[in-house]
Amino acid sequence: MPDPRNVIILGSGPAGLTAAIYSARANLAPLVLEGELSSTSDQPGGQLMLTTEVENFPGFVDGIQGPELMANFRAQAARFGTEFVQERATRVDMSSRPFKVWTGDPSAPEPSYTAHAVIVATGARSLMLDIEAERRLLGHGLSTCATCDGFFFRGHEIAVVGGGDSAIEEAIFLTKFADRVTIVHRRGELRASKIMQERAFKNDKITFLWHHTVDDLVGEKSLEGAVVRDVRTGETHVLPVTGLFVAIGHRPNSDLFTDLLDMDEAGYLKTVPGRSLTNVVGVFACGDVQDHTYRQAITAAGSGCMAAIDAERWLEAVGDAPETINETPTEW
Repeated sequence: MPDPRNVIILGSGPAGLTAAIYSARANLAPLVLEGELSSTSDQPGGQLMLTTEVENFPGFVDGIQGPELMANFRAQAARFGTEFVQERATRVDMSSRPFKVWTGDPSAPEPSYTAHAVIVATGARSLMLDIEAERRLLGHGLSTCATCDGFFFRGHEIAVVGGGDSAIEEAIFLTKFADRVTIVHRRGELRASKIMQERAFKNDKITFLWHHTVDDLVGEKSLEGAVVRDVRTGETHVLPVTGLFVAIGHRPNSDLFTDLLDMDEAGYLKTVPGRSLTNVVGVFACGDVQDHTYRQAITAAGSGCMAAIDAERWLEAVGDAPETINETPTEW
């Protein structure tokens, strides 16, 4: 069995890399499993690798490209001694310390790595429309975050796909910038709460395209329109929009921890309020895998800082504690 590391960090988005920076500066020599390029759910760098201009991350007056921002995060963590491997965890054993992590074949008899503490920063992914053009146009008119990208659509005509609270909230927010917002929904009524529906119906900038889905996107380098289909008749037409926001939900990358860590009904990991502690002592969670409210790079980074500090203090408190720990130390 490999010698245990002080801390293994699963994920390399803003949360994971911030946790790495703090852990490395605390001389914990963290190991980051940063994901695989072939993976759509936990690729190295997280969702910001699919983002173009980032203008709301503090410290960058003129904005910064998402991949460049994550490259800076990674370089800063490496500067202090973080070790990176471009692998994804396929199995974990959290029943005793040191914790065991497999990459590659999950049925292998021996784990790939072991660690005294684990920080889970596997993030979440936006549910998409499963259209081939999405990959090409994401960040070029297609977005999953109104808070992040709404500013770029000042004076545009745009559409929001979805009918829940998230979709309506995004549509209302986008009316601050866009000339017209069309909500495309496959049903004839919204799933959003009554108060959100009332706000949308009263907003003069919002129109509704009922019983429609988005079948394709128009444009090579930037979005020029959305091909929408009437689910009742099958007829299609092009909706002339230059911005399309997909708001049909998010899915946390937490499947690996089913029956191991406590989750809510949507799969987000549960942590102690105001802390990064999970129900397994020595395992900490940060970023979008445990945040279904904000889902911003800056909040993910902040929670990564919290997780690293929690892990450092816990490791210092337990010292040479027995391998199996059933309760949190009283002083740390």
